[in-house]
Amino acid sequence: MITAAGSKFLGYKFTPEILAVRYTSLMDHPHPRIGVGVFVFKNGRFLMGCRRGSHGSGSWSVPGGHLEFGETIETAAKREVKEETNLEISRLKIAGVTNDIFESEGKHYLTIWVTSFWQSGTPRIMEPDKFIDLDWYNFDTLSSNLFLPWRQLFESDFLLTIKNLLAS
Repeated sequence: MITAAGSKFLGYKFTPEILAVRYTSLMDHPHPRIGVGVFVFKNGRFLMGCRRGSHGSGSWSVPGGHLEFGETIETAAKREVKEETNLEISRLKIAGVTNDIFESEGKHYLTIWVTSFWQSGTPRIMEPDKFIDLDWYNFDTLSSNLFLPWRQLFESDFLLTIKNLLAS
């Protein structure tokens, strides 16, 4: 907790002045964000959406978003899928991590790829500012216009893990 007197973290005392300097310093230097991409499996396919608004607009990817401060990866995955598609998911598993640099946009993400299985609900676009279309795909029917993190995913060892889970 931060108070007028400051904050204590791991035995170190941070005064408001120190916190202000550290915050300003962080804001002056770009740093990677953490994204979560969630495969929702159902009947041998997975849900994908055509992105809108944010970086990657017009490209296709699985539901996902930012990991919030203090949130577990699994909680973030469930929250993002529910917020974006109105689906409930279960059997979550971390499948891999990719290092994604969006040079033209000046953004850098570590994307944590999560696999899950559909539990209930009918896919609906809940955030029309983020998705313009949703549909079920498999690796043979993917769009050619995929969100940048998919390039790293295709080059990684994680892809085989994801394909094996989808086939199970």
